[in-house]
Amino acid sequence: MRQIILDTETTGLEWKKNNRIVEIGCVELVERRPSGRTYHQYIHPEREFEPGAAEVTGLSLDFLNGKPKFAEIADEFLAFVDGAELVIHNAAFDIGFLDYELSLLGPHYGRMEQRVQVEDSLQLARQRFPGQRNSLDALCRRLGVDNAHRQLHGALLDAQLLCEVYLHLTAGQGEIGFDSVEEPQAQRATAVFGGGAVVATSDDRPRVRVDDEERAAHEARLEKLRKTAGGAALWDLVSGA
Repeated sequence: MRQIILDTETTGLEWKKNNRIVEIGCVELVERRPSGRTYHQYIHPEREFEPGAAEVTGLSLDFLNGKPKFAEIADEFLAFVDGAELVIHNAAFDIGFLDYELSLLGPHYGRMEQRVQVEDSLQLARQRFPGQRNSLDALCRRLGVDNAHRQLHGALLDAQLLCEVYLHLTAGQGEIGFDSVEEPQAQRATAVFGGGAVVATSDDRPRVRVDDEERAAHEARLEKLRKTAGGAALWDLVSGA
């Protein structure tokens, strides 16, 4: 299963007011494991920021001068996400902006829902923590994800944090640490994709046996999950521990 953790930054809160995307960040998961492939791109929005928006992102039109317009990066971005499941925090926001950007390029680009499936991590968090604050920062604190380096909103940084949060939120729905795979260095190929490094990996990867050190690390992670859950981790219920 291929998933893309995605985040965007914009010139304002509403695409209906002609606000535009200024940054896209993506992190790829394959079978719930980071593949090493990322997509990151700054984008010139062809308009001014709304008041306050630049302060939130730390971006400015001066910085974005010379960066490509969305039309120039649309095809490579779509090639990166096509066919994947997108995991987005408050997905309606980002999908609305992406659909708006595609609509400006012409009807032949269609809508994101025609290309990808979407899972909203905000809805997952609300189901698990009803009545609580479920912003990305709040979830990082609650789930023990270190976000001390997050001083401003940034699409790739937020996608990386959301990746950790999402794996914590859905722990137990997939493997937790066992049957890990190791990739021979000779099979790795690195390329530049959309201004960010993309690491392409071979599908022919051997399984690695779990040693005592890895088992101890797995148990330490389970203990952390138990503390977060206030009792047994879902792994305990599934495994009968």
